[in-house]
Amino acid sequence: MDITLTLSVIAVTWLVLRTRYQRTHIALLGRHLANLQLERHMETLTQGYVRAIHEEAESRQLHVLETLSQTERAVASQAQSLASSMQKEGAQATRMGVLSFFVPYAERLLPAAGRDFRELLNIHAAGLRHVVDNESGWDAKSRAYHLSAELYLLQHSCHWFCKSRAIADARLKLRHQVSHQKVLDSVSAATRTAYLQWLRGDAER
Repeated sequence: MDITLTLSVIAVTWLVLRTRYQRTHIALLGRHLANLQLERHMETLTQGYVRAIHEEAESRQLHVLETLSQTERAVASQAQSLASSMQKEGAQATRMGVLSFFVPYAERLLPAAGRDFRELLNIHAAGLRHVVDNESGWDAKSRAYHLSAELYLLQHSCHWFCKSRAIADARLKLRHQVSHQKVLDSVSAATRTAYLQWLRGDAER
């Protein structure tokens, strides 16, 4: 077979598998988000925090942050609802690859390269609740900073599950002008520790 034709067949097969894989994950997550307002609440908070930062007077900054308290509680509650809802799915449906480059169904071909998205959602839900309840005793601005990072990391994880790690990194940089590493450094210590353990696969060994 001509080498050009062979490469074309491989490329088309890879594209078909990638599309099928991503559509399956998008549909799965979409079903569980359909009855929630999590995405809208996350957008409200990220925009609200940006607005607070641009207020010159500290009193105005604090006032804007105070108006977001109800939405913050709603985000924490709905993140937990999403995590709980996803527990109903089977392990195979919620597996995701953690390779730096995208390989469709890599977690099936190489089990060690796969992680459970359900566990990751539990980490995010616990992390958001930790910051919303301000268990670390941060001041209002520090708390908002850490909560922003928790939201960005959750968003990154959802994009990673639906698309790939590379696309999730790119969207984070494009939408929020921040790197994945910077976000990870900015979440609570509890979230960061649990996230890195998940990434290493410690819970699965």
